[in-house]
Amino acid sequence: MSHDNCLFCKIASGEIPSKKIHEDPEFVAFHDIRPAAPIHVLVIPRKHIATLSEVTPDDAPLLGRMVVLVSKLAEQLGVAYTDGDTGFRTVINTGPGGGQEVYHLHAHLLAGPRPWSRMG
Repeated sequence: MSHDNCLFCKIASGEIPSKKIHEDPEFVAFHDIRPAAPIHVLVIPRKHIATLSEVTPDDAPLLGRMVVLVSKLAEQLGVAYTDGDTGFRTVINTGPGGGQEVYHLHAHLLAGPRPWSRMG
């Protein structure tokens, strides 16, 4: 899929509306329109990278900041691991065999009472 036709690029640019919970120069985070868990947020880089298989060593700092953002958002949403049974799941699906549906790298943040309908 070309960058011009990318659903998540259009969400990041504001061309397609979403229920955003975070936006900065590098990332956008928004609620999934088909949530697989009571809390299901997608975190995307503004930079178009189709799959995790396409990242390069130059992308390592971006991916590190993305994981830190996922943790920060989990805390803001009240699902960060603090002790006991608290916590959340982070998933990055890659390719058709990995369940990727939108070819723009994204992390799923999933949390809430289980069982969930799908993994994200």
